[in-house]
Amino acid sequence: MTDLHGLWLRLVDSGHLLLDFMGAGGVVMWALALLCVLYWTLVFERLWFMRRVFPRWVDARRQAWARMAGEPGAWQRAVRTAWLAEAQQQLAGPLRLSKALVALYPLLGLLGTVTGMIAVFDVLSLNGTGNPRGMAAGVWQATLPTMAGMVLAITGLFSLARLERIARLSLDRLADQLRHD
Repeated sequence: MTDLHGLWLRLVDSGHLLLDFMGAGGVVMWALALLCVLYWTLVFERLWFMRRVFPRWVDARRQAWARMAGEPGAWQRAVRTAWLAEAQQQLAGPLRLSKALVALYPLLGLLGTVTGMIAVFDVLSLNGTGNPRGMAAGVWQATLPTMAGMVLAITGLFSLARLERIARLSLDRLADQLRHD
């Protein structure tokens, strides 16, 4: 029972540390956290789509393509082109919002820098240079969102590159499957 109590205390302390960290960065840190949750929700949705939903869509098109293969006419090329365009839209279209969120991370970080520096200037205007602790809090508020925005942007770029690679490979595989022999 004491192990559970110790675990509970560590979890509570961790929660307080996280809240202190977020509070030190100001309101911009909360905006970054919200965008981070939204971004990773979109990433996991895309992964789920690419691994679970899209392969079923491809199988249906491949079966329809096999039925069309014996029919005469040049209209199959138009059908293939339309299916590839639809696949491209399904795979890459939703990534635009994720790209926009990744672009917003460093901009919000810079906004945090500005708000933190405003806090420093506010302390300077009220107390002069006689309150280094107050100025340090403003510098801390300026530094944290900048760092968080850059870290989120870097991880976002890596995950987007991975998603785009998976989408490109899936589209290439579909294009290969819809060729006439």
